[in-house]
Amino acid sequence: MSPQSVSTIAHQPGTAQPDEASPLGVTHFGFLTLPNFSMIAFSSAIEVLRMANYISRQTLYRWSVISLDGQPVPASNGLPISPTMTLEQAGIPDVLFVCGGVNIREAVSPKVFEFLAKLARSNVKLGGICTGSYALVKAGLMNGYQCAIHWENLSALREEFPKVQFSEGLFAIDRDRLSCSGGTAPIDLMLHLTANRYGRTLSAEISEQFILERIRDSNYQQHIPIAARLGFSRKELIEVARLMETHIEETLSFDEIARLVGLSQRQLQRMFKYYLDVTPTHYYLQLRLRRARELLLQTTMSIMSVTVACGFQSSCHFSKAYRNQFGRSPSSERHLHHPFLAAGGLSLSAISVEEVITADSAANITADNVDADRQ
Repeated sequence: MSPQSVSTIAHQPGTAQPDEASPLGVTHFGFLTLPNFSMIAFSSAIEVLRMANYISRQTLYRWSVISLDGQPVPASNGLPISPTMTLEQAGIPDVLFVCGGVNIREAVSPKVFEFLAKLARSNVKLGGICTGSYALVKAGLMNGYQCAIHWENLSALREEFPKVQFSEGLFAIDRDRLSCSGGTAPIDLMLHLTANRYGRTLSAEISEQFILERIRDSNYQQHIPIAARLGFSRKELIEVARLMETHIEETLSFDEIARLVGLSQRQLQRMFKYYLDVTPTHYYLQLRLRRARELLLQTTMSIMSVTVACGFQSSCHFSKAYRNQFGRSPSSERHLHHPFLAAGGLSLSAISVEEVITADSAANITADNVDADRQ
């Protein structure tokens, strides 16, 4: 496939001509491609827009691919993508995503920062795909905001940019800032935006076309290797963490863990205090509570089932520990994020696409059911 043919696919606002424009107006997305950007992350974002137009038979979205100098930009897989326009021609889109990949520090420049700052002054929503969020961070445009970025970059960036609230989630939406971790996570982010604006039925139908089993929300955590997550390579501690993470339901005793890694209980205590500044017991409890929160927010499991799955002996003990950790009870947590599920309904992030369509089949794509989340 030639660079031009790749470009044509990237720019096409739908494989079939939509019948009419959306009554809510057409949202214009700009995608600034930086050298060695991630092709899978870039195409994942655009494909959701294309499919939304195709399914709805309306022009809900249009998009432009932007490069610094108007020349084709090579992705990390070597394929060049031809741009629609240069920075100077880009104008003011509704949303601008910076698309990054490997060697992101070498890919950004003062010209990029100036362009992003100009758009920020014009109240354009700014976002980053994969490591593209780094451009926003480096430009100072993510200070005080939540920011999702690929897990390989998290540890270093947290040290370098303490004013940014880095997230381990797949994506983050914080006021007028959008960011996602990379890989196929842009699909989840764009489906979330589509659901907010046009309703869950459309986002579920898009997912069905992509053969996705479920729509993941922003609470879904990136799978981060233990060593990268902990920030060091002490093999005994990594093994302890691995044992704890793989024994959530059937928990191990402190004595069993020490024996399995060949350390005394005193050595284990000192190691946790030195590297993590917590006790092993507290670390284990936090792991179980974080898993419990994921299950509450991402599945339809009952609170009692979550209690058992996370190794708690009673719902009373679980509820007390959960409230101490997160400031609210398990039932309040579920109601806050998924009131429909808390009332006995279904969870968008946990049920099948078919179930979402069935539950939402009476909804229409109108301004009435989306304006509340439009901003």
